[in-house]
Amino acid sequence: MTVRLWGVRGSLPCPGPQTVRYGGNTISLEFRFEPSNRLIIVDSGSGIRGLGNYIMKNDLPKGPVKAQMFFTHTHWDHILGFPFFIPIFLPSTELEIYGPKTFEDDSLQGVVGGQLQYRYFPVNSGELAAKISWHHLGETEMDLGDGIRLRTKYLNHPILCMGYRFTHNGKTIVTVYDHEPFRNLFPTDPNHPDYDENLAREGEDEANRQNRLIEKFMANADVVIHDAQYTTKEYLAGKIGWGHTPMETAINNAGRAGVKKLVLIHHDPERTDEQLDELEALYQKKLHGKTEMEVVFAREGMVL
Repeated sequence: MTVRLWGVRGSLPCPGPQTVRYGGNTISLEFRFEPSNRLIIVDSGSGIRGLGNYIMKNDLPKGPVKAQMFFTHTHWDHILGFPFFIPIFLPSTELEIYGPKTFEDDSLQGVVGGQLQYRYFPVNSGELAAKISWHHLGETEMDLGDGIRLRTKYLNHPILCMGYRFTHNGKTIVTVYDHEPFRNLFPTDPNHPDYDENLAREGEDEANRQNRLIEKFMANADVVIHDAQYTTKEYLAGKIGWGHTPMETAINNAGRAGVKKLVLIHHDPERTDEQLDELEALYQKKLHGKTEMEVVFAREGMVL
């Protein structure tokens, strides 16, 4: 099982001289499972355009494209590349698409496929040539065939969002993005006019329980690809409730979960290559000799 990262940014694409080495495309992951060369895609951020070009050059000459695509959620930065994924325009392509039903009465197909309207794009979704099926997901376990097992877990984000745990031949890779640690939403200050001792205690207990469930979801994984858009300082300075994890929190949680390799992703679009270099060096230095877990910052084109 291998994963190639075709995009590693959050929020919006940010190409330019300051993001060349880590990449400026938003998230799209390519999973390959041997020996069948099974293809599974997670998210269609702007990075999926490059994946589509790769598939056209390397997979299509061997036969029709068949793949499954899993969306973590339908925020713009995770779906905007879908109209530029060339295989959807081929009549021989078979694509199964899965994801959470994330907004009111709109279906996954309505939100993702709705980008292909003349008001936004020169091709209408009804004109796509590929055979595409759409499936809503909740928390579940699935046998995907070819020895691939999938477990899903709801994450903490302003919209319904899904984490994925893929296991194949005794190895496990987990995605935990976009995600913010659960916190107690009830007032805990006894002087607050809305303070209720029982609610405050129950809120704290439930937040702790949910955070333990996320660690259990990551437990003993070979690779975890984890949201880390902010530092703790940035998070506390005005990013609470935005749905993302501070880097330090991701590292501590993954360490407790027994993760072997932690890949920090969903880089802030304002984060330069030099800043990411400094942060990676800082955390690797802090962790040296204290844990066997390897911590790296995601780079576009990285293969795990």
